[in-house]
Amino acid sequence: NRVTCRDWFQLTLKEGLTVFRDQGFSADMNSAPVKRIEDVALLRASQFSEDAGPMAHPIRPDSYIKMDNFYTVTVYEKGSEIIRLYHTLLGPQGFRKGMDLYFQRHDGQAVTCDDFLAAMADANGEDLSGVGRWYSQAGTPMLTVSTAYDAAKKSFTISTHQVTPPTNGQPDKLPVLIPLKVGLLGPDGQDLPLHLEGKGDLGASTVLRCDAEHNSFTFTDVAVEPVPSLLRGFSAPVKLVVQGQTDDHLRLMFAHDSDPFNRWEAGQRLYMKLLLQLYSAAAGAASSVPLAERCAAAGGVPGELVAAFRAVLEDGKLDGSFKAMAMRLPSMAEIVDRIDEADPVLVWQVRHYVYQQLAQQLRPQLEAAIKANDVPPGTPYEFNAQQCARRVLRNMSESILGSLESPEIQEQLLRRFREATNMTDRMAALTVLCDTDTPGREQALQEFYEVNKDKPLVLLKWLAVQASCALPGNIAKVRALMQHPAFTITTPNCCYSLFLGFARSVNFHAADGSGYEFIGDSVIKMDKINHQVASRIAGAFTTFKQYDKERQAMMVAQLRRIAAVEGLSENVFEIVTKSLQQV
Repeated sequence: NRVTCRDWFQLTLKEGLTVFRDQGFSADMNSAPVKRIEDVALLRASQFSEDAGPMAHPIRPDSYIKMDNFYTVTVYEKGSEIIRLYHTLLGPQGFRKGMDLYFQRHDGQAVTCDDFLAAMADANGEDLSGVGRWYSQAGTPMLTVSTAYDAAKKSFTISTHQVTPPTNGQPDKLPVLIPLKVGLLGPDGQDLPLHLEGKGDLGASTVLRCDAEHNSFTFTDVAVEPVPSLLRGFSAPVKLVVQGQTDDHLRLMFAHDSDPFNRWEAGQRLYMKLLLQLYSAAAGAASSVPLAERCAAAGGVPGELVAAFRAVLEDGKLDGSFKAMAMRLPSMAEIVDRIDEADPVLVWQVRHYVYQQLAQQLRPQLEAAIKANDVPPGTPYEFNAQQCARRVLRNMSESILGSLESPEIQEQLLRRFREATNMTDRMAALTVLCDTDTPGREQALQEFYEVNKDKPLVLLKWLAVQASCALPGNIAKVRALMQHPAFTITTPNCCYSLFLGFARSVNFHAADGSGYEFIGDSVIKMDKINHQVASRIAGAFTTFKQYDKERQAMMVAQLRRIAAVEGLSENVFEIVTKSLQQV
């Protein structure tokens, strides 16, 4: 707070740095690799879709109607990734030098993002002009990497091509400075020593500066053809395409990569390839054929992937928190982002099918993980990294098994809910129970409410878990909750829990359009109560172009209905009109 923003356009100057510092603190307190994975998962699920939609804007917006609409994941989370760029490019000591000069120059002043960049560049004698473009350009850069091994010369060349797609008001984009952190793996999965042409010995990992549309880097003294480990630690907020990357490469990285993020990422890429393959097969077959049969006809879940999943689950050297993250499939938002005009309900069904198959084939191993990480009923809650890891692995294993919807597992979840001595375990069990049509579901929900009915902050969780439920026809339950004593329409967080919780669920995309109509009604109603809340809810429609033609038409119809409301607030007007410009 000793250095503040000159104007609202510079908001990311403070907030990006604050998020970066918060992420660093959480990483130091718990598992740094897992924290990094969590942050990237959030970025991909929320910010990448914002960058691809009508509300795409740079981390430093160049115009706005209502600044309220720019407290966004782009300004905050992508802003923190740009702060991280400096740290990656300059190293910890260089970053500290830049921070020291920044405070020395500007203590007690109101400054701009350019002042921060200048301090970082001047303190280290570096040209960081390519970083400056991240502040002014919207959109997520696509970085395509190709490789070539020359056995005679024992050299390995990495070639990159970057392009940022056009966004509202920015049809043409310039190259940005992308730090590409890389390593090379040998046939045994171990890191090879790096010798970059003209740079000498660089150890096991190095950062390549991709600052032009095309760049090329050649490593020498590479005895065997390596498997490249690219974008280690997610060194830049880009979409990475690796030409020639095979499943064998990914399995090697999933089993051995020394970079925890890329080890996790290899698993995610394997999962994504399978999910896209099954989705394509299911979408191309007759809808009258049961989904399980359509997926099975396409090969189902291959044994190699099940084996890789089992290896992670049984690896005694891996942190429990990392195992839980490695067992999680890519989110619906990430899958939809990879499909042209996606059917979101089918995406959810295919994802659920894969979880069911993993649960069926690995039930003994999942049950063993639960038993190994269990604690006796009534054990006092402990907050430390080790116990957090035990809880998250146990809860993730139970969540996967919960997809089987067997009476035995449901009874186990209800017992876990009742015996839990902390909110983490109680909510984990309740979330899985909520997606099952069993008596235990209603029992658990009622018991949770009775215990917490005088705790409005806790009841926000209770509202959200019901709103996001995947059971068909859940919209009736959500409408009923609007009349429940736990819900107060004038309380913003109640509205976020209920309306946004529902908008992030598969039921929002019901084929009959009832989910879209409900959220449209909610925006119109809320705009008369709280403009900012209404604009947040209206944001649910901004990704309409990602979906199939029928759903696009229904979402656009709701946007037009909202736009026609007399006396619409500027907050909602900005969201709706920018969205309709994409039609």
